[in-house]
Amino acid sequence: MTVTVIGETLVDLVWRSDAAVVTPLAGGSPANLAVGLHRLGVPTTLLTCWGDDVPGALVAEYLGASGLPVVRARSASGRTALALAHIDAATGGADYDFLASWDPLDLPVPGETTLLATGSLAIAVEPGASRVHETCAAFRSRPAGMVAVDLNVRPRVLADRAAYRASAERSAAVADVVKASAEDLAWLYPGRSPSAAARDLLGLGPGLVVLTDGAEGAHVFMAGTETSVPSPPVRVVDTIGAGDAFQASLLAGLLHDGRPRLPADRETLERLIRRAVTAGALTCGRAGARPPGPAELEAAVAAGRERDRAGEGARHAGGPAA
Repeated sequence: MTVTVIGETLVDLVWRSDAAVVTPLAGGSPANLAVGLHRLGVPTTLLTCWGDDVPGALVAEYLGASGLPVVRARSASGRTALALAHIDAATGGADYDFLASWDPLDLPVPGETTLLATGSLAIAVEPGASRVHETCAAFRSRPAGMVAVDLNVRPRVLADRAAYRASAERSAAVADVVKASAEDLAWLYPGRSPSAAARDLLGLGPGLVVLTDGAEGAHVFMAGTETSVPSPPVRVVDTIGAGDAFQASLLAGLLHDGRPRLPADRETLERLIRRAVTAGALTCGRAGARPPGPAELEAAVAAGRERDRAGEGARHAGGPAA
């Protein structure tokens, strides 16, 4: 059993509004997801490509140090993608500009893969996006093969809203799990509430759609079931990698006895999402895409349960909720 993550590895040029120096950090949403799964002890392979250039050397060093198994696909251009991440020092929010290249010539998915995950630039930037779509569609046709997609919309790589929406819907149609942020869906579907848009995506075929909403937590949609889980309190340093840490925890929680499966009941679903929002919050509390390991995540989830019990006790006693 293994998870294979398909998508870009790039170099983030991180520029904080209170700093004069730009810091290069290897990352990319799919790479962050793969590292997050690996840190949680999930057997994971990253299928990606990068160039033999200066940013590519940083990528190679980062992936080598992570210990994550990597399959490097051939690249048509030989270029490594770059992202300029503008960080608001007051809020920790990140805004991105991209010099994007995603052009793998082949996507050899390891035969032992049971869950295939992708998203971000990999499903939006051609020619790679079409190859990813074909790979996901073929994989999903396998017995017990599950596909997970994180839309992670980046309008600056594809400003044509209708084309981006078509790309997102094409990906959702071959996925079992779709994750999107409220910001993603607000941009893709202007004039429609993110929750309504999430329900529309559910109608395209996935079994589970997760809508993340920053400090508000996450809203979850399955056939006949909708629920929400609040985010734990956190002092935000920056939001880089928070969604990827959320997705890593979510996908790790879907694996049982070597096979992925969707939650069978509401209680299991809420427990799964509570862990995921906790993983995202932990990542927001420090600089860069640094997802939690299992011990840190377990401790934070346990602390959250204690806060919930204290709040419930205060309510029953007639006092204020914690």
